[in-house]
Amino acid sequence: MLEKYLNLIVCFENMICLGIESTAHTFACGIINEKGKVFSDVREVYTTEKGGMVPIKVMEHHKAVKEKVIKEAIEKSGQKKFDLVSYSRGPGLSPCLYVGLESAKDISKELNIPLLGVNHCISHLVSGLLFTKAKNPVFLFCSGANTQIIALEGGKYRVFGEALSTALGNTLDKFGREIGLGFPAGPKIEELAKKGKYIELPYNVKGMDVELSGVLTKASELYRKGIPKEDLCYSLQETVFAMLTEVSERTMAFLKKKELLLIGGVAANKRFGEMLDIMCKERNAKFYVVPLKYSADNAVMIAWQGILEYNAGVRERKHEIYPYERTDDVKVKWR
Repeated sequence: MLEKYLNLIVCFENMICLGIESTAHTFACGIINEKGKVFSDVREVYTTEKGGMVPIKVMEHHKAVKEKVIKEAIEKSGQKKFDLVSYSRGPGLSPCLYVGLESAKDISKELNIPLLGVNHCISHLVSGLLFTKAKNPVFLFCSGANTQIIALEGGKYRVFGEALSTALGNTLDKFGREIGLGFPAGPKIEELAKKGKYIELPYNVKGMDVELSGVLTKASELYRKGIPKEDLCYSLQETVFAMLTEVSERTMAFLKKKELLLIGGVAANKRFGEMLDIMCKERNAKFYVVPLKYSADNAVMIAWQGILEYNAGVRERKHEIYPYERTDDVKVKWR
């Protein structure tokens, strides 16, 4: 596939890695070197006018766009020498993960360069350190399928609190489907919320964890009873964001950390960032948000994680996918 437009030579001086991301709605290819210089970042995102993601449909989307995305990323990078291919091995939707794995295998075989699978969630966290000035923060990781409060302790990125059932991104998307917004719903809910007023919804904090299914159910019931969607969007945001701000603050206090880093697709929500920033200022702590370009799923973070792990001696005998791999399953060997 690639030899049609590039004469590529393997080089291990100042490693350059090509990353493939395909865990959910995004198929992406990103290229970065070990000094953190991003050469290219190309993405194609699956969207709908109504309804959510059907894994097989998303897989078909990824298959349809993968060659175009990879070709464009390589051409935009201006690079002719690659040393490593990394891919998202999980967690994620199995059909989508397989598309990324097979694409990465093809590139690795064609270019005769090493292949390494990395954890998608950890890639988010570590890229947050690359793109901000944070050193050792509490991470608030909020994406479609993951809502976790994480910190590096004892050689692992350990989860100190999380959403017990539905993650924040999925909560917003499910409510978006209920009121006919299509996918992704988060940005549309944020806009509608600007026109709404507060209506009380369930506030469920359980120790260090949050439970978002109750607030989603109640908001959906109220919508069916005729409560304006603008009011419900505002109330839903205010409630779930306050819950996560509370448990983030508790984690910072418990670990005696003075940095909070928000990452994941929901980091794009300005109201969420505003609430977290107020909390951090009250604690004399620093609040960081990963640049919006790299908050959502992307392949630059996959390539960067690949470089860090490969340079730390991580190797794989078998290249597989791990749809249910948790953040705290992975030993941190690169720090």
